Formats: sequence, structure tokens, C-alpha cells
Amino acid sequence: MTKKSVKEVRKGIGLGATSAIAWGVDTVIIGFIIASTPFKEAVMLAPIIAAFMHDFFSSLWISLLMIVKGEFINVLKLFKTKSGAILVLGALSGGPLAMSFYFLGIQYAGVTYAASIASIFPGIGAVLAFFFLKEKMIKRTWFGVGLSIIGVIVLAYVPTKFDAESNFIIGILFALGAAIFWGIEGVIGAWGMRGRDVIPLYAINIRQITSALSYGIIIIPFIHGYPLVFEAATSNILWVIVIAGFLGTANYSLYYSSINIIGAARGQSLNNTYVFWAIVTEIVFIGTPVNLQFVLGAIIVLLGSILVSGNLKK
Repeated sequence: MTKKSVKEVRKGIGLGATSAIAWGVDTVIIGFIIASTPFKEAVMLAPIIAAFMHDFFSSLWISLLMIVKGEFINVLKLFKTKSGAILVLGALSGGPLAMSFYFLGIQYAGVTYAASIASIFPGIGAVLAFFFLKEKMIKRTWFGVGLSIIGVIVLAYVPTKFDAESNFIIGILFALGAAIFWGIEGVIGAWGMRGRDVIPLYAINIRQITSALSYGIIIIPFIHGYPLVFEAATSNILWVIVIAGFLGTANYSLYYSSINIIGAARGQSLNNTYVFWAIVTEIVFIGTPVNLQFVLGAIIVLLGSILVSGNLKK
């Protein structure tokens, strides 16, 4: 591998790791939004409405960036291509499906548990990428993916929680659904970005627009959710949602860029460390206590990520 190639791979690893920080902080903010007025007064609708508003503002952020760069017209043209159609398919998986499941998981199981369970998506993505994209996976990489998953389970596992009310189990199942659809999205996104005219920012713009429109035109009217949308839009929580949308845009932009450089399996595994940053954010800003379990889990997650990154020269 050339020196330039090593530098490019190092860049992909850095982008993947940084995307995890953005998504970890965003996850904690999402939990705060759902627990705030007016969302806390609408238990069933809150996660889906919050997911819609999150992706809506995220689509505005990325579209604004593309307009400023003078490239938004290229994004619109991409919708008409085969690559664009593939990216739309990935957007439906990672947007309305995965995001709704993830927000429902946070609602019923809490930030830590939902984030930890959903973070098994790299394992799903790695298997799919191996079979469908023919990505080469050495034993070290497979071991790193497995180690990362073990680490996030160690971070979040508390046996007594599983003996609690059934809502917790429901939340875990929702988070598992999010993991499956995110795993699928990463692979479809990598497939779509193989097109000659596709760059990661175009792919993200398509993803967020598709997600926002799917919610706004189909899902929100179906669940009669617009009264809650308008109520939230006129409350103080709106600005927190705007910030969350910005972090979501940052996460996906970095994440898709990473996938484009180092592949779906490695990009997903690096993004997977978001659960570590979510818990760190809770410790710093909410006061969640640090214990031996957290330290051990964090070390395992980080070791897994290092193994996934692999030898850059190979």
C-alpha cells in the first residue's frame, strides 16, 4: 500500500471514530428531548415525532451546506440515477425504520440500554458486507467486531433490569430492531456510494431528505402526529432538537465518509463506539457514577475498535 493510501485509510478511521462522538452526544440529547415537555405527555407518539423532527432539521442542515457549496443541484440529479435509488433504499432502512425503533428503545429501556443493544449493528453489517459486498475480513477484524459488541454489553448489562416491567424488554426489542436496520443501511449505503458521481455528502443529503419526507408525508399523518409536532415547534425544546439535528448531520456525514474510504464493516465498527461516548456524556453532564464495570467495558470497546482498524499498510 502506498504512503498516500495509508494516509487515506488513517483519515477514514479518524472520521469513523469522530462520528461516534457526535452520535454518542446526540443519543443523550435525544433522551433529554423525549423526557421533556411536550413529549413526555405523549408516551406512544413521542419517540416517532422526535425522530421525525430530528431528521427534518438534519435534512435542513445538510441541504443548507450543499446549497452554500453550490452542489444541491447535483444531489437532486442523483435521485434520478441507479445509485440514488439504492441510497434511497438505504435511507428508508436507516431513517424511518431504524430511527423510530431506536427512539422507541430509548423511550422504554433508557439511553444506556438502547444505545448498547443497538450498537451490535456492526456485527450485522460486517456479515452482510462480507457476503454481499465481498469485503475482505481477516480474523483480526472479525475478532475486533466481536470484542466491540462484548464491550458494549459489559458497559450496559444490569441483571435486575431484565426482571423489571415488560416495557424494558419491549425497549430492548426495539433497540435490536434498530441494530438490524442500521446494519442493513451501512451495507446499502456502501453499495450506493460505489457510483461514479456519488460522494458521501450527496449520499447523506439523499438519506436525510428521504427520511424526513417519509416521516412527513406517510408516517406522521398516519399516526395523527402533527398536533404534537406543532406543539413541540412552538416550545422551548425546539432549539434542543435543532442542535440534535446538527449533531445527527455531523455523525452521518463523518460516518458515510468513513464507510466510503474503509468499507462498511470497519466504518460501522468504529461508529459503534458511540455507546462509550454516550455514557461518558451522561457521566459528565448528568452525574452517572463511574464503576469498575464501566471502566472494563470501555477498555474492551476501545480494544475492539483498534483491532477493527487493523494494520493500515494491509
